Amino acid sequence: MKKLNLILLTGILVSSIATTSFTQTPPSNSKTEVSMSATNPNSAIRVSPSEEHYIFELSNKVNRKHVYYNNRFGIEIAADLYTAKNMDARKQYPAIIVGPPFGGVKEQGPGVYANELAQRGFVVLAIDPAYHGYSGGQPRMTASTAMYAEDFSAAVDYLGVQNFVDKNKIGVIGICGSGGFALSAAAMDSRIKAVATSVMYDITDLMNSTSGDARKQQIEQSSHSRWASFESGNYEYNKSYPDAPVDAIPEGLDEITAEFFSFYGMKRGWHQNALGNINSASAGDMMTFPSNTHLSELDIPLLFIAGENAHSKAFSEKAYETATEPKEMYIVANANHVDLYDGTTKIPFAKIEDFFKSSFK
Repeated sequence: MKKLNLILLTGILVSSIATTSFTQTPPSNSKTEVSMSATNPNSAIRVSPSEEHYIFELSNKVNRKHVYYNNRFGIEIAADLYTAKNMDARKQYPAIIVGPPFGGVKEQGPGVYANELAQRGFVVLAIDPAYHGYSGGQPRMTASTAMYAEDFSAAVDYLGVQNFVDKNKIGVIGICGSGGFALSAAAMDSRIKAVATSVMYDITDLMNSTSGDARKQQIEQSSHSRWASFESGNYEYNKSYPDAPVDAIPEGLDEITAEFFSFYGMKRGWHQNALGNINSASAGDMMTFPSNTHLSELDIPLLFIAGENAHSKAFSEKAYETATEPKEMYIVANANHVDLYDGTTKIPFAKIEDFFKSSFK
């Protein structure tokens, strides 16, 4: 785990301590960003159909609807609601919330999962976290351990008042970094009845893994960046991926960084709202407040999905060992980390369907 932590802490996940940064607010869409900030910085961003970009094709058996609701801090969340076209709105259905990888957005992996699971009898809500994607909040790319967990609870708020949702059958899927935050949310929100993580990263565990002088240096960099940001009104962030998708992985990247680039930097998974991760002022929070202190107290069904060849597998294994029953580890053969972002032939949808339907009985 130490080698993996070193690579990621000096690479693409922890943007605030990376060597390349931009002292500007990350643009998700220049026209709509200006519109949002000129009215209410907590409002979600609305875009026209011509501005939308999804990395997958919507099934002709599924309806997708943009929905907006406030979290308890008054930030408007942008989410996509997926339902089967043959759904009977007079009935109630189990629901699943899908959170994106750390720095990702709902138009990527969450939509891939939602598109499939809606066909399997679930109401599915794919979310953009607050301060990310098309959700509200300024400054952009702000990260908070508590806020990421709140994103899931706010989604439960929304789903639980829909007439076609059974509020006693709401579960969560956390992809990559959202896996740790989903478990954190479930520890504080008893309305979440089951959690599945897919190629989980416990980001706060990762960022708390450094010690000694290296940790002090990182905390100092994050702390002092707040003065510069306060004075200028701009927040440094690391833009890890190009403004438009490229056709080849750049030379010289280490194996893990190259794997992430194969998704985020190329047509396969590129999205204009997922070019970086967090702003510089956020690192202190992520390095100080662990997500899964109360994981061992959870008594709901848990499913940890990991790729056989995924560099992230150790996070799922550690969480599995800490968690109490009922729990299950499911290893996907011949799958790396990003295979389970969008690989519809590798993501174990039948297993996920069975897990939630069994959990909701």
